[in-house]
Amino acid sequence: MATKKTKKTTRKKKGVALNLQDERIPKIVAIICLLFAVYLCIAFTSYFFTWKFDQDKVLQFSADLVFQNDISVSNWLGRLGAIVSNAFFYWGFGLPSFGFILILIRLAYDLIKKNPFLKTFDFAKHTILIISFCSIILEFFMFNSAFSWGGAFGESTNIWLSNFLGRIGLLLLLFFVMLSTFMWFVNPQIELQTPAFVNQLAPKFNFFKWPSSEPISNPKTASSASGLRPRHHSETQGMGHMPKTEPKDKGSLGSKLEFKLPDVFNKKKEKPLPPSAPLIIESKAPDGKTLNLQAQPDDSPGNRTDLDITVPEKAANSDAPDLSQVSIVDPATVKPIEPLSIQEENKVEHVNFDPKLDLSSYKFPGLELLEKYEDQKFEVDRAELEANKDQIITTLLNYKIEITKIRATIGPTVTLYEIVPAAGVRISKIKNLEDDIALSLSALGIRIIAPIPGKGTIGIEVPNKKKQMVSFYEVIKSDKFINAKMDLPIALGKTISNEVFVADLAKMPHLLIAGATGQGKSVGINTIIMSILYKKHPSQVKIVMIDPKKVELFPYSALDQHFLAFLPNQDEPIVTETQKVIFTLNSLCTEMDERYDLLKKAKSRNLKEYNQKFVQRKLNPKNGHKFLPFIVLVIDEFADLIMTAGKEVEMPIARLAQLARAIGIHLIIATQRPSVNIITGTIKANFPARIAFKVTSKIDSRTILDQGGADQLIGRGDMLLSVGSNTVRLQCAFVDTPEVERVIETISQQQGFPEPFYLPEFKGEDDISNDGSSLKASDLDDMFMDAAKLVVGAQSGSTSNIQRRLQLGYNRAGRIMDQLEALGIVGPPQGSKPREVYVYTEVELGQIMDNIFGKT
Repeated sequence: MATKKTKKTTRKKKGVALNLQDERIPKIVAIICLLFAVYLCIAFTSYFFTWKFDQDKVLQFSADLVFQNDISVSNWLGRLGAIVSNAFFYWGFGLPSFGFILILIRLAYDLIKKNPFLKTFDFAKHTILIISFCSIILEFFMFNSAFSWGGAFGESTNIWLSNFLGRIGLLLLLFFVMLSTFMWFVNPQIELQTPAFVNQLAPKFNFFKWPSSEPISNPKTASSASGLRPRHHSETQGMGHMPKTEPKDKGSLGSKLEFKLPDVFNKKKEKPLPPSAPLIIESKAPDGKTLNLQAQPDDSPGNRTDLDITVPEKAANSDAPDLSQVSIVDPATVKPIEPLSIQEENKVEHVNFDPKLDLSSYKFPGLELLEKYEDQKFEVDRAELEANKDQIITTLLNYKIEITKIRATIGPTVTLYEIVPAAGVRISKIKNLEDDIALSLSALGIRIIAPIPGKGTIGIEVPNKKKQMVSFYEVIKSDKFINAKMDLPIALGKTISNEVFVADLAKMPHLLIAGATGQGKSVGINTIIMSILYKKHPSQVKIVMIDPKKVELFPYSALDQHFLAFLPNQDEPIVTETQKVIFTLNSLCTEMDERYDLLKKAKSRNLKEYNQKFVQRKLNPKNGHKFLPFIVLVIDEFADLIMTAGKEVEMPIARLAQLARAIGIHLIIATQRPSVNIITGTIKANFPARIAFKVTSKIDSRTILDQGGADQLIGRGDMLLSVGSNTVRLQCAFVDTPEVERVIETISQQQGFPEPFYLPEFKGEDDISNDGSSLKASDLDDMFMDAAKLVVGAQSGSTSNIQRRLQLGYNRAGRIMDQLEALGIVGPPQGSKPREVYVYTEVELGQIMDNIFGKT
């Protein structure tokens, strides 16, 4: 019996041994490691987008978070994902926690490959050291950020080291560790070049000659063997480098002349050249001028006789030098290297600042994105023109009005008939026949211009029976738009004479648009915006869009990283809510005031002068100066804003209309109701440029244009543009929604700016006032007093410090900090620096609370 038991025990032990040595187990463990790595990767990635919403719930961790179903979190992996990611980021190492995923992947790899565990241990050890160091660095530079960049480890380590070494000492320590690590792993070879002036002066003054970086086998040939160094970039500024080929054509300014030197340079020099001494070559051009050229030999051993000739730009202006007249000047007879006369004349010009460099790869949308609408073009029938002419003459004769001349100008939708009345005919008599002429021609939209400004004729505009569509494609491709030298060119359409009409929004300087529903107002706004997109770089113009209807401008929201400007706390780049409209308009007023302060410091009168000085680097960015793009404010339905907000909208718009022109802020306001209570006298006075599509009454026409005529338009893009005292009839260019979406998609798929163009923050009257008068005791957070005591004790107004110490989420800690500012305990935010604390002791804090709320 004992023998049988022993055998069974032996079998069991063998079975256990076999199971431990089974190669399937490491593979299963490796799969578990990979799955855990993927899980952590998803949880960590989700933490970037959901930490603000989940942090309050996770920090107040309890059994309810695990077992109750009514508690929801935003993390992609649910409550467990929120707990795990918060543990690594908040309580651990912050952003470098992604390194643990690499450790798991390496462990899985070593298990599958059956690598020794020592390799895995070494990799994990080094990775954890890197994670720890990165955590300290991130927390050092992002110490006041609400996000856990370095985690609790980075924060606590930074606090201890900062107190022990000071901030500057800690910075030096971090720099020393990074430099030492780089030297240890890279081990760069550092070689010091011999300064040329030392070797030139050494024989004269018997100075110690610095060792050359290249070994010299024979001291006698040291000078020749050392070779000639290539010229440094700073020595060749203003010169062009030329390959060694035959010259082709005459050079122009900045062109590259190409030479192949004669055999005279291949002969052995009797007298060795001193190290680093360039050859001075004198050559006479065909015009008799002497060109001083500098040459450097190729350093490769097989090409010692090939010389790269560098010619100054002024030398390139003359004809190619005659190689037969090239002679070598012995450097021993030449004075030490000094700037040549031509080089003195071609000093390096200061490189201008280019605002487009941030998006240097940006490509403008192409014409292939637009529809041509070739099938919509029609020719006006000659017979139609003759019939209309006869009807006009007959109608006028019926009223005993004689004319001496009539001429027709054919447009895409309207034909202008110019008549010269006979002597003694009163103009008002013809003007009163507008309805009679319309009746005789059986046409709507007859408009009489009596007289035409600048001409001695009277115009009668008659709509064509077959109207021709003006596509945005043919307007954009015209030379008038392509070659337009304007700050903000907008291609509106075509005139009656079928010419493309391009205007400069910057000179208008604001535009008021009105028209009844379905008459082309929204298409006109799209045409203006698309003109800007096709002509201007994202760094040159920003657009603020306000759309109370919420459906007209929403496709442009994809351009938030390129062209749009909005408030930093705004969820959508297109403003739709009335309260946010008020904030946006007042924010633009703040931006206007800040820009005027910059112009005052720069002693500039307008935005163009200011940007020109900044581009020429005459303004120092350290003094707050920056490149200022144009800002275009687009409001699609202004009447709704006036009805809901009234003076709160009208006042900032009136301020912008009066003052914003000089600093590059321009307004485009559109409305369906051009009544006097919508377009007030204050607004009209500051909008000299106005566009009127077809309106329903003469009163509306006079409201928008100060004259009739808009009620006589035929619709579908037919419009009148009034700039000052001049009025032009245009057919608006048509751009369809699919075309707009294609252009927006093409731009949005390109690389944009790292962050959108944010307008200055603005707080309305509903926000907490600085004296705390609008703040009630019941409004204070439950942790307010604890946070106040913490801030006063530390004398540092840091939101992240409140988060860490009181274990609060980002939103809650931010609200408490706003309440502290409202009560005057801390100052306003100062960027990355902590807020200034105005209260020094807890006794003083209690007195403040007593004075405001009557309690401790």
